[in-house]
Amino acid sequence: MTNDNHSQSKPLLSIIMPVYNERDTISAIIKLVRAVPLSKEIIVIDDGSTDGTQEVLKSMTGDDLVLLLQEKNAGKGAAIRVGIPHVSGEIAIIQDADTEYDPQDYHALIKPIQEGKAEVVYGSRFLMPEAIEQGSRKLRWPDGMRFPNWFINRFLAWLSNVFYKADITDEATCYKVFKAEVLKSLPLTCERFEFCPEVTAKLRRRNYKIVEVPISYHARTTQQGKKINWRDGFEAIWTLLRYRFWK
Repeated sequence: MTNDNHSQSKPLLSIIMPVYNERDTISAIIKLVRAVPLSKEIIVIDDGSTDGTQEVLKSMTGDDLVLLLQEKNAGKGAAIRVGIPHVSGEIAIIQDADTEYDPQDYHALIKPIQEGKAEVVYGSRFLMPEAIEQGSRKLRWPDGMRFPNWFINRFLAWLSNVFYKADITDEATCYKVFKAEVLKSLPLTCERFEFCPEVTAKLRRRNYKIVEVPISYHARTTQQGKKINWRDGFEAIWTLLRYRFWK
C-alpha cells in the first residue's frame, strides 16, 4: 500500500524512516521530525509490523508524508532500499523510528552539504559537541550506551578507518546524510542492519569523503525496544571485510 502525497514543490529534505513494531514511538518521532522548521518530506516504510504500528500510521495524514507498507518483514536495509526511489528532496537523511536521535540535529547535519563542503555527512554520537569548533577529535561516552555496544561501535569505526581510510568516529550511526543523487547512485543490496557498513564501504570505494558532526543521543534498552544485537555486530564486521577484500 502506498500513500504518496508529494507536495508540488521539491522539498529540501527527504527523511527515510524504516519502521518495524514501533507502535509506542512512531507518533512521537514523526511529530518531532515535523517540528523541525525545514522543507521536507517524510518517507515512512513500515517493514511488516505486527504490533499495530501500521494502524497508527494509517491514521496519520499530511502532504509531507509518504507511507509505504510492506506485507512481510524483510529488514531495515531492505526497507531503506524500498524508500530510496521515492526520494524527491535535494538531501536524504536516514531516521530511526524511535527517539534515540534528535531531529533538531538536522540543521547541523545538512550544513556542510549546503555550504558545499561535503556530499556525505555522518552524525557522530562520540564526538564532543565542542570538537568541531576546537578542531579536536575529543570523544565522549554516549548517553545510556552499554559497554558491549560502545565496544562494537568503536571497533567498526576503527575497521572503517583501517580498511577504507574513512577517518570517522561513528560508523554505525543512524544519522547518515547524503546529497540525494549520491545515495541513489549506490548499488545497495543490504537487508538488515548491514546497511551502515555497506554504505560506508561503497562510499569510500568511490572516494566520497565522509564529514562528521556531533549529535545528541540517548540509547534505549532492549526492554524499551532496541532491536540490534551482537549478531548484527558480527554481520557488520563481515560486511566491511568482504567489501574490502572480495567485492
